[in-house]
Amino acid sequence: MTSFALEGKVAIVTGASRGIGEAIAKTFLEQGARVVLASRKMEPSSSSTERRLAAHVGKQEDCVRLVREALAAFGRVDVVVNNAGTNPYFGPLLDADEGAWDKTFEVNLKSAFWMAREVARHLVARDAPGSIVNVSSILGLRGSPLQGVYGMTKAALVSLTQTLAVELGASRIRVNAIAPGLVETRLASALVHDEQISAQWLSRTPLGRVAQPADIAGIALYLASDASSFVTGQTFVVDGGVTAT
Repeated sequence: MTSFALEGKVAIVTGASRGIGEAIAKTFLEQGARVVLASRKMEPSSSSTERRLAAHVGKQEDCVRLVREALAAFGRVDVVVNNAGTNPYFGPLLDADEGAWDKTFEVNLKSAFWMAREVARHLVARDAPGSIVNVSSILGLRGSPLQGVYGMTKAALVSLTQTLAVELGASRIRVNAIAPGLVETRLASALVHDEQISAQWLSRTPLGRVAQPADIAGIALYLASDASSFVTGQTFVVDGGVTAT
């Protein structure tokens, strides 16, 4: 029987203090998982079902520590959702400075690799199946004017997803990505609340609205659960139909 339940599973969700990450963590908890919520600005707390940990996943040592602390808290990790992201530069690609490049690649791409590597090593050592979910963007699937650096990190994340899926498949570790369109989050607030940009986006969105974080949580649940047990190496577009137009 197909099951979306997560009882018995332990998940790490990065960038979980708000927006998409918070919605995913909440959904996982509702479905029975024990969840480690991580964010750079997170007030540490703990309960029998969740841990809130402060971690800057743009630093490799914090990624290693985060997985170690998750194991100390719950004894295992079965799922990691690499959701943490940043977009510090909005403008022509040719004018982007090196600092913006470095920060964006560290948080959006390197952190996903570091987290995936630590969790995969743990799963292989346990000889256990698992799921790695990377939150990309439709800006990684097409040209991204004025958001070129961000778009490149998200495109690379799709490539990382596919390669890890092939390399880890024999170990029963599934690796997939989610590519949201415009979602009403703090990260996208400059776009959502710009009347001209928002109107242009909505004119190309068949469903006629901007996504809410909860709209992304459902596909994350599918990919974390046994319902997707034969799915790996895929990127799931959740954009209200924008890429179909």
